[in-house]
Amino acid sequence: MDEFPAGAAWVIGGSGGVGVAICEALASRGCPVALTYHRNQGAAEAVCERLHGLGVVAHAGQLDLRNDAAIVREFAEVRERFGRVHSVILAAGSNIPMEFIVNVTPERFREVMQADALGAFSLVHATLPHLREAGGSYVALTSVGLSRFPPRDMLSVVPKASVEALLRGVAREEGRHGVRANSVQLGVIEAGIFLRLKGEAFDQAWLESARRNTALKRFGKAEEVAEAVVFLASNRASYVTGQSLLLDGGHAL
Repeated sequence: MDEFPAGAAWVIGGSGGVGVAICEALASRGCPVALTYHRNQGAAEAVCERLHGLGVVAHAGQLDLRNDAAIVREFAEVRERFGRVHSVILAAGSNIPMEFIVNVTPERFREVMQADALGAFSLVHATLPHLREAGGSYVALTSVGLSRFPPRDMLSVVPKASVEALLRGVAREEGRHGVRANSVQLGVIEAGIFLRLKGEAFDQAWLESARRNTALKRFGKAEEVAEAVVFLASNRASYVTGQSLLLDGGHAL
């Protein structure tokens, strides 16, 4: 069995943090990759160069998940370049502050829900008819906060709860068409937004507490996330759907 079906993987948010590791893990296994970036075109182009060096075709396109028409346009370009897309991987999320619920305004909550929750639905809406044609999979990065809620993380956890519910619905309804949908609940991963907030929202006391409350007594790596995502997108997980894998070092225990 080939590790992946024919075609490419589309990695939303593949230009930074964990997304880069996902793209590289896919490419190292011979899977062509289309990736998106929000603002950092230079970083996205650098990722494509690394993927070309691994011997695969790669493409980077700008995308704002708040723009439905842009999702449709970019997906059409990806299909034109690669023919078939066998996996849609959602590795993007809002750059949000850490705030207690009492301090979150309705306007801020609405903004994040539109970008993350509604954006995920718009992504599925634009891509599901194509995945139905020959089967395929969705994989989304969510949060271990769904299993063990961390204070001040509502703006991350609540939208991801919506994403997980959406994917379970897709798994239940679309399995008959060969479409799978799974998620990976992340604990503390030393990449992306964690590195940006380290030393500010995540001070030394927070870091020490997080390690104590994690069974493995360490934080995760982007490459470890990538391995889980690649597995769920691959043919090795062809009988896995509607599942949420906790990749948290035992934080939710």
